[in-house]
This record gives sequence, C-alpha cells and structure tokens, in this order.
Amino acid sequence: MRRAALLAGFLVLAFAVSSRAEAVKTQQVELTSGGETIAGFLAVPDSPGKHPALIVLHEDWGLTDWVKEQAKKLGEQGYVALAVDLYRGETTFDAYIAYDLMVAVPPERAVQDMEAAFNFLAARPDVNKEKIGSIGWSAGGKWSLMLAVNEPRLAACVVNYGTPISAPAELEKIHAPVLAIFGADDRTIPQMDIDTFVAAMDKAKKSLDLKVYPGAGRGFENSESKLGFREGAADDAWERSLTFLGEHLK
Repeated sequence: MRRAALLAGFLVLAFAVSSRAEAVKTQQVELTSGGETIAGFLAVPDSPGKHPALIVLHEDWGLTDWVKEQAKKLGEQGYVALAVDLYRGETTFDAYIAYDLMVAVPPERAVQDMEAAFNFLAARPDVNKEKIGSIGWSAGGKWSLMLAVNEPRLAACVVNYGTPISAPAELEKIHAPVLAIFGADDRTIPQMDIDTFVAAMDKAKKSLDLKVYPGAGRGFENSESKLGFREGAADDAWERSLTFLGEHLK
C-alpha cells in the first residue's frame, strides 16, 4: 500500500513538472550588429501574449547544439530565448582553438552584438521589453556580466563560471540583480577572485546571489563534457537559475 502511494505521488509530481513545459517554436534568425549581420537561434513559447526574454550566451566552444538546447529549454519555461552567435559561425571542441576564438572577440564587439540581441528582443511584439535578462556559461558567463555593466535596461543576469569583474567603476553601472555560479575546482577562477568579486559587489551595494559547488570545475553544467560534467551540481544550478529568473523576470 505504501509503495503504491509513493508511486502515485511520484506520478503526480512527474506530471506537474512536465506540464510546466510549454510547446516551443525554434528558428534560425539574423540580426544587425553595427554594419554586420550575425546569426542567432531563437526559441519562442507557442502561446499568446507577451513573454519575458533571455539573451543566451554561448561557451568558449561557440553556438553549439548544447547551447541551442539550453535556449529551447528556457523557451519551454516561458521565455523568448535568443542564443546569439558571437563567433560569427565558428564552433570547435578543441580547447586551444576555443581559447583563440574567445580571445579574438573584442569586448566592444561583444557588447555591440549583445546590444543588438537586446534590441532584437525588445522590438518583438511577443516580448515584454521590461523583462529581458541574460544567461551565459564560461566565456558566455563573462559576457553576461559585461552586458549587465553596459545595458541599464537588463532586468536579470546569470553568470555561470564566467570570469568575474571587480573594477568598482564597472560594477557601479550594474542595475540588474546577478546570480553567479562557480565550481570550487575551477582552476581558471580561483576562490580569491570570487571573494574579490563578492566584496566589490557588496561595496557597490549591488544585488548578488552566489553559489559555489564543491567538487565541480569549469564547464560542470555541460552534459557533453565527459570529464567535467557533474550531474547533481548541474541540476541544482539549473533549478537555481530558473528560480532566480522567475523571481526577477516573471
């Protein structure tokens, strides 16, 4: 009897979770950034009305299928999600090439591309332009925070193991609440850098939620990373992100 009750409860919970996922339409899009045309992957909830929106920023590897899948999953949660291609069509799974691609993106061009993505979303009739946020992983996490520095209209910012900014003059410009997620074993972002970032955000009186996952390194949320993926931490980070975005964008 107890087993049957537990099974029934599990089925009710599973139904509740699955029923929250909306049907989504996806498409490749083009947007103008400066004098260039850049690509994006757009996921839109298949429901009427205005929706909150997210600029989805890819990892060091570029706009891969994994990043597109994250945009689709965010669409299922009710967001118009635009994954913008900051590498101009380049993708790789070679760490050395990825590094070269990442450092080859001038900061001012990255900001220009992200602003183009913001304006693209804000102009859509199915988007609530007051509720546009950003989320990124690794290099995209850094860019997500850069967008918060440069775009006062941004309503929420999620940084997944992106290099933190600690310059007071930069942090003073942030208006959006920030969720910052790191792995304790990330050799590229030592705890000292995280502590400096937290202290600087606190001094600037900026809203910051922080989570550091023990035993997790860089890229721990990417299920395609055979060595770095940490399922439990990744699941918690995803739920934490959805809760944070729901609080500030819905």
